[in-house]
Amino acid sequence: MRSPDPAAPVESASAEQTASAEEKRAKQARRRGDFFGISALASALLSGLAGDKLSQSLDSGGWISVVGISLTIGFALIWAIYNAPVGLRRYRAWRVAAPHQVTELHAAAEEAEQWLVSLGSDAGGMAAAEWFEQNEPRLRELLFAEKPHEDVADDVARICDALDAWYVRKRAAGELLAMSEHLAAFADGCGRRDLAEVAAARAATAYRLMGDLEAASTRLGISDNVAPARRGHSRTAAALTTRRQVERALLHLARAETAPAGNDRDEAVLNARDRLDDARLSRPGPDLAGDVAILINLAIVHLHQQDPAGALDQLRPAAARASAGGDVSGQAHALELTGVAAWMQRSPHEARQWWEHAEHLYAEIDEREGRARCLQHLGSAAVLMGELDRARELLEQSALLRGGASEDHPLLLKYLSAAHDGDVPLVIDETPHRATNWLRRLLTRLRR
Repeated sequence: MRSPDPAAPVESASAEQTASAEEKRAKQARRRGDFFGISALASALLSGLAGDKLSQSLDSGGWISVVGISLTIGFALIWAIYNAPVGLRRYRAWRVAAPHQVTELHAAAEEAEQWLVSLGSDAGGMAAAEWFEQNEPRLRELLFAEKPHEDVADDVARICDALDAWYVRKRAAGELLAMSEHLAAFADGCGRRDLAEVAAARAATAYRLMGDLEAASTRLGISDNVAPARRGHSRTAAALTTRRQVERALLHLARAETAPAGNDRDEAVLNARDRLDDARLSRPGPDLAGDVAILINLAIVHLHQQDPAGALDQLRPAAARASAGGDVSGQAHALELTGVAAWMQRSPHEARQWWEHAEHLYAEIDEREGRARCLQHLGSAAVLMGELDRARELLEQSALLRGGASEDHPLLLKYLSAAHDGDVPLVIDETPHRATNWLRRLLTRLRR
């Protein structure tokens, strides 16, 4: 049992004595102030009365009025000086109390911003996911009901930040595009070019998730063009520049995934690496989450280049930094790709261990798409190893987590079919998956 702290009662008694002394001094100051206030009033009345009487009897009294007015003004000034601290305290108390009369939009923005910090982290990641799942419709309703006005622009932007992270995590491209278009219209209505810049960048992400790479590239160009010149080299400018560079890298990687083997694919991968190098240079100072995201994407570049050893050189520090920063999502993604690298190095047992570890981390924060990918990796490996019963279980879990979106994953359906009929494909899915959770971590650092 811990011993009581002997200093605690002493500190409490000292605080009470200090407070009591301050109250006594405040009462004495108010009494002196009241004395001078009464004196000023009495001086005004008496001098006026005496002046009138002397004027009637002696045809004089003007000098008495002058003296009385001077005394009145003097006493009034002293009274004002004594009572100024009281008035100042009351004014400050009113200023502190005023913000508590907040609107529903402001309250929602505060709450969403707080949960955004926990999303994907080891500090309440599961609870944050549940909160977004339940409150996303309410946030959308508040967002789309608000008309453009400068007074609510920052609250609208904070709600958009939270929904951006949630939609990217769920890969809900349609909802992300609708939100970004609303923010663009709102920014245009209240003259906020900084919000228009963010909205265009988010629209680029939405179009990339939809597979429309040309539209995504166009929106990134718009984001570049509307960036406010007056912002200079602020932290916000650096963060948004970094976001655009990483988004361009993801566009190049998306082109590499759809291009046939050859010069076009190699060029797309090299362009992605160049953009990631630019992102590393433009990131806004020390940024743990940004560094993790860039390292993960550089590892993906190495995997595209069939260089698993080079990928591991990026993934080891990425996982370590994510773990140190409490970024469970980033750590899980790094470990998932470590499993891909191990598989490419012909170490299936090690690969399965990494995927199991990553799947466990994704489950801790309820990141369903990440879990579904790991279960697909594990199920595909089980098919190739002839463990068809185990493969069916894993692949069906993956399909269940993806719900109706399973049809968008033909490779999952291919291996699920193989697990049922025993027609084993020749190769496992070695396509690396892109890191997208950098958007959430990066935008929580934006300060408009």
